[in-house]
Amino acid sequence: MRKGGTGRRGSGGRRIRVGVIFGGRSVEHEVSLVSARAVMKALDPARYEVVPIGITRQGRWVTGKTSRAIPPDPSVRGLVPLRGRTSGAIRRSPRERRRANPGRLDVVFPIVHGAGGEDGSLQGVLDLADIPYVGAGVLGSALGMDKATMKALFRDAGLPIVDYQVIRRPDLDRDIEGVATGAEQAFGYPCFVKPSNGGSSVGVSKAHDRRELLKGLRLAARYDRKIIIERAIAAREVECSVLGNDEPEVSIVGEIIPAHEFYDYNAKYLDEGSRLEIPARIAPDQARLVREYALRAFRALDLAGMARVDFFLDRTTEAVFLNEVNTIPGFTPISMYPKLWEASGLPFPRLVDRLIALARDRHADRKTLITKFTPSRDGGRPAIAPAGSRGRRRRRA
Repeated sequence: MRKGGTGRRGSGGRRIRVGVIFGGRSVEHEVSLVSARAVMKALDPARYEVVPIGITRQGRWVTGKTSRAIPPDPSVRGLVPLRGRTSGAIRRSPRERRRANPGRLDVVFPIVHGAGGEDGSLQGVLDLADIPYVGAGVLGSALGMDKATMKALFRDAGLPIVDYQVIRRPDLDRDIEGVATGAEQAFGYPCFVKPSNGGSSVGVSKAHDRRELLKGLRLAARYDRKIIIERAIAAREVECSVLGNDEPEVSIVGEIIPAHEFYDYNAKYLDEGSRLEIPARIAPDQARLVREYALRAFRALDLAGMARVDFFLDRTTEAVFLNEVNTIPGFTPISMYPKLWEASGLPFPRLVDRLIALARDRHADRKTLITKFTPSRDGGRPAIAPAGSRGRRRRRA
């Protein structure tokens, strides 16, 4: 594991101000809170000043001054609500404004899972605010969230994926029985039905017959307008973690052994019995292939910072299939991403340090890009102003 890229202090030797954004309006709200607690606890108070920033289920942004335990819902006691919006204007007393304003942040650690946090929308806000942030940018986040587009890019990159179809909600409204017939002819049973945009296996079901398929289609359509129908294979589920920007590194491979027929939400977070096996008991050549595919997937989606990459390992043929990537993986006590890095020699606090350093490095690299273009007036080569250059003010006509 490369030792460089640890978190650095802010300007003037002060602590780095880290805004940890958590919560959100998605179905993964609770998972986000648990992940945020773990990240905030791992941040060394001697080096970091933590600014908790919560997003309630109603979409309200709230903030606090300390990294104390996050309440079950960030709209309650312990965090200061950003309220008072009237007719598009924010009206707060000077005292309330001072309390609610987190001030300038050196970096943001977004830990909002699912829609509204992992799909590029939050990343776009941070880009507009010119704030460094951990993880993939707008494009990579959006691609990593949409399973249909993600799978198409993996296929074009020559990565092995399981056969699938993309169905849209209007297709179900017009002829759900016809959709089911088409899936039966293409895949047979069992098959998986998934919302195209989502995480933590919310809305995912495994259909063994027509009745379960119809039920699964209706369920997935409640969470997204695009639905994935996928051939089910008898497979082991293995994962690895990726860390880095232009030169990403990959962890050892781990295996998920679910308590249920597949690794659904209950098996992940609620029911006992699921377990993680690190390292996975697979052949060395299979582990090598998984790690190679993980890096290729990371680059195919133009990712940065971090990602957990999930695979299927066919129990019969031992073929490896790429399932999906997760651009904001869980940081809960049972989450595979930090556990894989821990087993690879990078403890949780150092992992968080690396992620923050990578975010700041990526932001600094972007600042070197040219953002001003001055066309030449003599028909020759255009004059290019260096990044950050104001250039001469144009004279008015």
